[in-house]
Amino acid sequence: MYGPLLALIAAAGASVAIAAPCLLLAYLCRRGKNRHLLKPHHRGQRCSPSSAPVLPVSAPAGTTDSSSWSFYGSAADASLEELSLADLATATGGFSPDNIIGDGSFGFVYRAVLSGGAAVAVKRLSDDGATGAGNREFRAELEVLGSLSHPNLARLLGYCAAGRDRILVYELLENGSLDSWLHGDAAGPGPLPWPARLRVARGVAAALAFLHHGRRPPVLHRDIKASNVLLGEGLEAKLADFGLARIVRGSPAASHVSTQAAGTAGYVAPEIWAGVGATAKADVYSFGILMIEIVTGHRPSWPVKANIGGKEVDLVDWAREKIEAGQASEILDRRIGTGGQEKEMDEVKALLDIARRCTEGNQKNRPTMEEVVAMLNKL
Repeated sequence: MYGPLLALIAAAGASVAIAAPCLLLAYLCRRGKNRHLLKPHHRGQRCSPSSAPVLPVSAPAGTTDSSSWSFYGSAADASLEELSLADLATATGGFSPDNIIGDGSFGFVYRAVLSGGAAVAVKRLSDDGATGAGNREFRAELEVLGSLSHPNLARLLGYCAAGRDRILVYELLENGSLDSWLHGDAAGPGPLPWPARLRVARGVAAALAFLHHGRRPPVLHRDIKASNVLLGEGLEAKLADFGLARIVRGSPAASHVSTQAAGTAGYVAPEIWAGVGATAKADVYSFGILMIEIVTGHRPSWPVKANIGGKEVDLVDWAREKIEAGQASEILDRRIGTGGQEKEMDEVKALLDIARRCTEGNQKNRPTMEEVVAMLNKL
């Protein structure tokens, strides 16, 4: 009786002895696998300039240094890869007001000098959390500029998200904005001569033609204005600030991306105020206003007294009346420096005629940006 019982106990003990190490080994393997899955990604991971960006996940509220960083620059800009929010704060002097060089739709732009000596432009968007307007601009700029490259577009180098902070890093364009050249005080840059103004108009037109017609799906900028045109080396125009931009799904001439008014007073097409959605022709209208501003040296919000009923009228109405009456020379910015040269005056008049066509009240009568570029190239 005891023999079979002892044999059974011995068999059970052997089974346990064999099974226990196997179970322990399986547990350790599973634990190691889970640990591998939880391993965080390296924050300096590079992103291809042509790939759609993966939006960063915000660090927990209240953190000051933990950040998500993505990089779009070339190998020459590799020093940007390891930047954190603390690095950017140091580079901007603690986001000092003394380093502000501009302001966008929802935040300030700072001049920053990195530890290696490189200078960049840092846009810190408004601190309104993950669902506010600043965060929407942040996502819009990433979606649009993260996958675009053109000589007349300001280059996005990367972005950083930490806590409630949303930061965009761009190439620094030391010559500042077109607005500062046209309307700056005496201590600012000098007046732009006519050849430079014509080159700026051509550069902005080329950027818009690329956005509307040179890529699929097209992009509407929706905030064309002098302060969003930056000047690079040789005063080459660079279109910037894509916080209000929208990607069009379909034909840029027919698709309405939004019925919500967007843009800056004085530049906004009349159909936008009427609640008709934005199309590429609304960008064309804003570009026409910008060309009138380039020639006259006056802001679009500047009221003037004209012979239209003897009352103050908008700049665009005043300019269009003068252009149609063949009196373009009367609205010319005297700082332009044409000196009465016939060739340059012919270019001014031709540019203003293009501006007149771009600012037609009925959007169907406005040219496309491809047509505008062709007309400008003939000057």
